[in-house]
Amino acid sequence: MSRLGPADVACWVLKSTRPPELIEPGWRVGTARELTRCVRRSYRLDLVRPGRPCLLWVSGRTAAGVHALGEVTGEAEERDGGPVVTVRLTRLPAPVARADLLADPAARDAEVLRIPAGSNPSWLSPQQYAAVLAHLPPHPDAALGPWPT
Repeated sequence: MSRLGPADVACWVLKSTRPPELIEPGWRVGTARELTRCVRRSYRLDLVRPGRPCLLWVSGRTAAGVHALGEVTGEAEERDGGPVVTVRLTRLPAPVARADLLADPAARDAEVLRIPAGSNPSWLSPQQYAAVLAHLPPHPDAALGPWPT
């Protein structure tokens, strides 16, 4: 795919080498946090819109995978260090493991799996996002219903 369009992106992927507890000390499982994440200047930022699903992908050798799920809450904007986007993410009780997504035919071609050192934001197609949702652990408080999507 040479250039993404709005229909191609079901979910934005924001990557980090740091797990949620180091990004936001005290971030408990099942709770949401509003975070500002650095992104790279590109045409993709024109596609990032509030209300769109996003997730936190933690890279690395241990616990690589989806650690939080939520939505974009602000337009991409320029700050001193470069462009950023504001998101609201809920921390998962256990990550959706990279290995599980690599083994899933619907997810294995996701950009974040093919090009793990690629820049932020990455993205998931509708089929890839559905595969991530299918691998979500149970919500820690069943009374709250399913994870936000």
